[in-house]
Amino acid sequence: MNPSGTADAVVVGAGHNGLVAANLLADAGWEVLVLEATQVPGGAIRSAEVTAPGYLSDLYSSFYPLGYASPVLRGLDLDRYGLAWAHAPDVLAHLFPDGRAAVINRDVDVTAASLAAFAPADGDRWRQAYADWCRVAEPMLDAITTPFPPVRSGLTLLRRLHVSGALRLGRRLVVPVRMLGDELFEGEGGPALLAGCALHTDLSPEEAGSGVYGWLLTMLGQQVGWPVPVGGAQKITDALVARLVERGGRIDYGARVDRVLVARGRAMGVRTAGGATWRARRAVLADVPAPALYLDLVGAAALPPRLVEDLAHFRWDGSTLKVDWALSAPVPWRNRALAGVGTVHLGADLNGLTTYSAALARREVPRDPFLLVGQMSVADPSHSPAGTESLWSYTHLPFRRHWRSEEIAAHLERMEEVLEAAAPGFRSLIVGRHVAGPADLEAGDPSLVGGAIGGGTSAAYQQLFLRPIPGLGRADTPVDRLFLASSSAHPGGGVHGAPGANAARAALARDRALTGGLYAGAIGAAHRTIYR
Repeated sequence: MNPSGTADAVVVGAGHNGLVAANLLADAGWEVLVLEATQVPGGAIRSAEVTAPGYLSDLYSSFYPLGYASPVLRGLDLDRYGLAWAHAPDVLAHLFPDGRAAVINRDVDVTAASLAAFAPADGDRWRQAYADWCRVAEPMLDAITTPFPPVRSGLTLLRRLHVSGALRLGRRLVVPVRMLGDELFEGEGGPALLAGCALHTDLSPEEAGSGVYGWLLTMLGQQVGWPVPVGGAQKITDALVARLVERGGRIDYGARVDRVLVARGRAMGVRTAGGATWRARRAVLADVPAPALYLDLVGAAALPPRLVEDLAHFRWDGSTLKVDWALSAPVPWRNRALAGVGTVHLGADLNGLTTYSAALARREVPRDPFLLVGQMSVADPSHSPAGTESLWSYTHLPFRRHWRSEEIAAHLERMEEVLEAAAPGFRSLIVGRHVAGPADLEAGDPSLVGGAIGGGTSAAYQQLFLRPIPGLGRADTPVDRLFLASSSAHPGGGVHGAPGANAARAALARDRALTGGLYAGAIGAAHRTIYR
């Protein structure tokens, strides 16, 4: 970096989206500076020993079907920078309260046999559902990870499916997951797998749009599995950082940006909390939540009044409680079919998931939590000593910024009761525990506001061209040369790099000599129309 305090692009935040954006701009020959508020990169993709010596925990996210399949991350060739993947023998299981389990294995015949145990026809129904997915998987993933509207991938889907098929696909994108499960399967196994995956978001089984999340994650589990980075989630971050540094990019840590500097409607640079200023010759990209960017870093005075009004209706996804355990032995599951599963959903059948979601909708703490559980040593034995297990679980809470320690402790007790019922003797194996409530998650990654891990609700009213507020559904903002690069932007949460890539593409398009003026004019006119 030259000593004048300038760069072509200043990227605010070294989460994975910020690092993806920085890498793509560096690939284009831009001089890039990333300013990170904390002392470490990665945002919610980090690992550390927090439970007991020799036990590695992924502090936030762990399993990465979207990351593994993402055209964005694949295009960065992160394997050249030390990223390798591992798979558990089985991908995912949904454990019912009565002890039965529906299991996804990367061998479609194994998955089909598991579902056929719930209803004989459901094995073939699964094969058909997977065949349908394979017809659309590539353009679907392209559509998810490119700016809205997805013109090229949309045309590909139309050619493959024709009008009638495209309309049916459009319906599938909005149908509730309970209804989708009823349409695809006869028994309980398939619908539970779909609904459990949908509840990785903040949507209930009855909400419009929940079906597409369940469909996407289960089908990716069948197609590519739910892999983990060998040596922990940190390896994704390490690879992104190494790639960026190789291309001349720089990251400054402990540099909390407190203002985007705006003049004549254009982002000129940023100021950090210590008073230092950095001029951006070409663009400022922000990997921070939308309310933080607009209200805190830019300020209402520099924004259209309608946008500020719309931000009052921005909705976060739920808060999260995550617990890591170091176990002296593998989890003693009552159902031994779970011994080789990477991710386990437990604590509820389909109706139980509805009850759990209803409590969250009422802003109540569920008495019977639904748990997402990760057996990290099953997926990657390097996470703990031989014959032991590095285990985690998280569950959703209603969104709140402040929680009392007694509330967190009481819910931890409920979580361990659910695990003990499914695996008698579980508690006796605990040799270390690390509890991260909503405030702890936000302290470690300021973008996880209130422990919300999705950058905003996944509900249909805040997706596509409505994300983060009604507008273009793109990375562009009403401030020229300022781009939103976080999961608050389309397509939302998940480790796939799409918001960062979309922001980089928008910045590059804005800067092109032949099209820059037209681009800026068109975007500016659109924003004036939307927000006037």
